[in-house]
Amino acid sequence: MTSTPATPPAEADFVTTTRTFYDAVAEDYADMFAGEPGGRPRDWTVQAAFAELVARGGGGQVADLGCGPGRTTAHLTALGLDVFGLDLSESMLTIARRENPGLRFLQGSMLELNIPDGALAGVVSWYSSIHTPVDRLPSLFAEFHRVLAPGGHLLLAFQTGDQPLTLDRPFGHPVRLDFERRRPEPMAELLETAGFEPRSRTVREADEELRETSAQAFLTARKTATALQGPAGADLAGVLADRERREHPADAARRERRGDRRRDQQ
Repeated sequence: MTSTPATPPAEADFVTTTRTFYDAVAEDYADMFAGEPGGRPRDWTVQAAFAELVARGGGGQVADLGCGPGRTTAHLTALGLDVFGLDLSESMLTIARRENPGLRFLQGSMLELNIPDGALAGVVSWYSSIHTPVDRLPSLFAEFHRVLAPGGHLLLAFQTGDQPLTLDRPFGHPVRLDFERRRPEPMAELLETAGFEPRSRTVREADEELRETSAQAFLTARKTATALQGPAGADLAGVLADRERREHPADAARRERRGDRRRDQQ
């Protein structure tokens, strides 16, 4: 008797829509952000502090989930992390591999990672959860929790607000996508429900020079370990404070003039 191969589960509509959107706009998107390796320069300190956290915890492999053209992956690698990127869009991955030939990039969904339990020291979701509907966030964060080792860290970046930004026919392409804006407090609560220990919350105001229209939020959380000793128990707030004390006076004065306010909560 011949068996019929099992039919793979249908892909969620929002996953298909997200892939189609980024496949269409990949080259234009990469050109638009070509001068911003790893994100906005004002946010590099957050990534550097995250890299220090992972290093203090003993290091290990880090996944940049929703990596796009790979610039955050490359920036984190330059900071000393062992990073690979993963993205839905093959067109984005084509750019990532072209621009970063020495790095590893995989195609896949953040919701269904082909990664063993507890395999990662760090997970970065740099503005990649913003296309996931709110009712699917618990599943997403549970998957992040599953692949992290005890004591591993998560860095989550997103725009703040209550209403989504919808892009319709960007760069003239016949595609449309919602970019969800969320409040840090409920996001932190969802992380706790998924089994994370929130470690810091950083919110900065929109930068008009960069044409930002909403404040930006950065959450760091840790998968609880049964026993954490020494520097592995450090949190992002403390690392950021250390870095600010080492900051050049001119940079500190510039940040103060622009009214940048950071809230760090443990």
